[in-house]
Amino acid sequence: MPVVSGRELWQWRQDAIAAASLAGVPTEEVDWLLMAVAGLDKLALRLNSYQERSHISILLPLAQLSRQWEQRLQDHFPVQYVAGMVGWRQFSLAVNPSVLIPRPETEYLIDLAVGANQEGNWADLGTGSGAIAIGLAAALPSATIHAVDCSPEALATAQANAHRLGFAHRIHFYLGSWCEPLSSLQGQLSGIAANPPYIPSAMVPQLQPEVAKHEPHLALDGGVDGLDCIRQIVRVAPAYLKPGGVLLLEMMAGQASSVTELLHCQGSYRQISIHSDLAGIERFACAIVC
Repeated sequence: MPVVSGRELWQWRQDAIAAASLAGVPTEEVDWLLMAVAGLDKLALRLNSYQERSHISILLPLAQLSRQWEQRLQDHFPVQYVAGMVGWRQFSLAVNPSVLIPRPETEYLIDLAVGANQEGNWADLGTGSGAIAIGLAAALPSATIHAVDCSPEALATAQANAHRLGFAHRIHFYLGSWCEPLSSLQGQLSGIAANPPYIPSAMVPQLQPEVAKHEPHLALDGGVDGLDCIRQIVRVAPAYLKPGGVLLLEMMAGQASSVTELLHCQGSYRQISIHSDLAGIERFACAIVC
């Protein structure tokens, strides 16, 4: 692991803050980044006490950090990708441009899973970084998690996160589309959780440049109405869930009525409910298989 002096890191911080201010980027990102890559805490940064240290280990060479910070400022490269990690629930998850950056609102999906009072076998469809699969494994200690993704690069990231966090023995990984790799588990799943692509295609280029330019469109683009992937999951999930099994879906603001209608029309679901995130946005659909 590269090592720098506290004085070098202090100078880098001053320069990075000045550059962020000129570029209109929140200067707080600099300290968040240093906490992530150098293990500094808020007090040390506020007091500048780290300046006196002769050796500070950082996750990447200072020159590389500078290049990626410049990319952040000039090309809206997400700061989470610069750090190579993001905090999600109680975990630090490795992230890179092959995976969507896990959002805080998705954390509530795990709470809904816990509230469903189901152990057994759970599937995380479109696992990406592995956030939901790892969250399920931690919150449901008796469950076995089956994580699926169609991107080999994303699946490798999820596997690495599970291994580093000690959940590799609890999570099985599958390369493929939605439920297709889980044919041997038909009728056996206690729950399915998914944060699928749900942004209408025409809206993807209009998202924040950090998202539109750098996060994988494979994890964002939900087709013309944003519901292509949700529609497919709603259709096939009952064949994989056991009676009484639960389907949990994240969706976009404004899609609740359409997703509710899809669940009703499929004919295999009961106790359909919509749940809001902490911002009051209708974000999750929950349904029980008959």
